[in-house]
Amino acid sequence: MCIVTMAWAAHPRWHLVLAGNRDEHHVRPSAALAQWDDRPGIIAGRDLQSGGTWAGVSDAGRMAVVTNQRGYGMAHPDRASRGALVTDMLTGEGVYAAPTMAALDDFNPFTLIAVDRHHARLLTNRPHPDTIDLPPGIIGLSNGPLADLWPKTRQLNAMLADWLVTGDDDPESLFAALRTDSPPDDIPPDAEPSPIFIRDAIYGTRCSTIITIDRTGQGMIAERRYDADGQRTGDSEFSFTWPL
Repeated sequence: MCIVTMAWAAHPRWHLVLAGNRDEHHVRPSAALAQWDDRPGIIAGRDLQSGGTWAGVSDAGRMAVVTNQRGYGMAHPDRASRGALVTDMLTGEGVYAAPTMAALDDFNPFTLIAVDRHHARLLTNRPHPDTIDLPPGIIGLSNGPLADLWPKTRQLNAMLADWLVTGDDDPESLFAALRTDSPPDDIPPDAEPSPIFIRDAIYGTRCSTIITIDRTGQGMIAERRYDADGQRTGDSEFSFTWPL
């Protein structure tokens, strides 16, 4: 993902609400949100180039989402796939199911948020490998460190906060927020000027993802996909239950 907002244990009805956009080269092959046959229990989209995913849930009570970090030069193609890290953490199996600090350095720069039935934590390998327990609240993340809230990240956080306050349980208003394609009005001269939704023929927003899980464990994950012109091309939605 390239921008994410998440409400963790921040509302009397919702255990977790997440909304985010995946920005990627349009030529990179990927599969739509689905239940995986080869890794039972995972519901996620799939990167067909490396085999992993950028965001997903498992019916074992896990959610993971990853963003890359900019500002550290070109990615090294010989590094492990960040999507594999997400996949292993969703299943609780594999080399990176419970990564050590040393293992985090196997990857190109990233920040990952992992949530289970009781905890939320952030893992990153820049500026150095670290794991941080996240307190209840609204957490926003883009292609920088957690402390560096870009204007569009603050904008999306505010949109999620409004959604929670109004009591609207319809994901359409969150999808509309993720479709915002003009930068915020209050961008400082030295800040990142990009909008929430990137409309570009080569590298742009490929899909939007919404995840909601209520306090009883009833969950929903939905994906909306876009083409190189920014036009909607398809939707997928799945229900699941976490053992809360």
